[in-house]
Amino acid sequence: MYNPTKPYKRQILKLIESTWNTPYLKVEPGLYPVFKKQFSFWEVQHTDGIGTKGFYHWKKRTFENAVIDALAMNLNDLAMVGAIPYAIQNHIVLPKDDHDAILAIVKKLVSECKKRKIAMTGGETSIHSDVHSMDISITVSAFLRKRLKKQCEVGDVLIGFPSSGLHSNGITKVREIFGKHYESAFIKPTRIYLDEVLKILGQHKVNGMMHITGGAFTKLKDILKNVDAIILQPKESVPKIFHEIHVKGVSDKAMYSTFNCGIGFVLSVPKSEVRAILKRFKNSFIIGEVVRGNAAVHITSAFTGRKFVL
Repeated sequence: MYNPTKPYKRQILKLIESTWNTPYLKVEPGLYPVFKKQFSFWEVQHTDGIGTKGFYHWKKRTFENAVIDALAMNLNDLAMVGAIPYAIQNHIVLPKDDHDAILAIVKKLVSECKKRKIAMTGGETSIHSDVHSMDISITVSAFLRKRLKKQCEVGDVLIGFPSSGLHSNGITKVREIFGKHYESAFIKPTRIYLDEVLKILGQHKVNGMMHITGGAFTKLKDILKNVDAIILQPKESVPKIFHEIHVKGVSDKAMYSTFNCGIGFVLSVPKSEVRAILKRFKNSFIIGEVVRGNAAVHITSAFTGRKFVL
């Protein structure tokens, strides 16, 4: 039964206060914490959650993985503009009042925030007894030390960073395909790229960046202007789960429009930067090039070798 007094509240507040040791904010406690920014830059905010994947996380009680998914969906999008996060607020939705789940979620969120000097400035927990899933929605505030152009240029090389698997997109399609069948790949947490991307931006010229999430490779169109992207993905870069989905009747075009297919983040960089980036980031690899065109994405399927255009 739901306990509206929230007996775990003081414990959670203590955890949250432990994130306030950050160079970006001065935070003072009170009925609501008040804070003062210690910088003056352009800012950006982003909100996202774990969506349908929460069904599997709740069923398997993989709460720490759920936190990584929620953070990744925000931090990876913010990475596309080179943003540095400094504060977050969260909204946890559960189908029942589960104190162990709430504490596990907050503890993991605190741990990840402290790694990145992100202050937790507020949050809410909602109990929805008429649902059978969970969600963690997060709003991240971030600042930009430098505003980026974010546009692919003719002659650029496309570098891909591998995904950890499905990430948090296409899960509705997964449930439709697999029904009640369960695989551990369904709860594997999304890889966070922000930390690597910020290192790259600090030392290398990058013309365009894209987080391959909802809409998958169609997202690349957002950074194509008077150019096309040619994608030739190495076959060995496709995790097993995507092959399982493909053989169940999902077409090549639908695969690359719905799933990341093993590539979670893409950089468009001048040829002069390629060697240094590949050497420094051992798990990155070339996936294509940028040519003159009309904002189309040309793909050679790693599943069948067929060519098509998005």
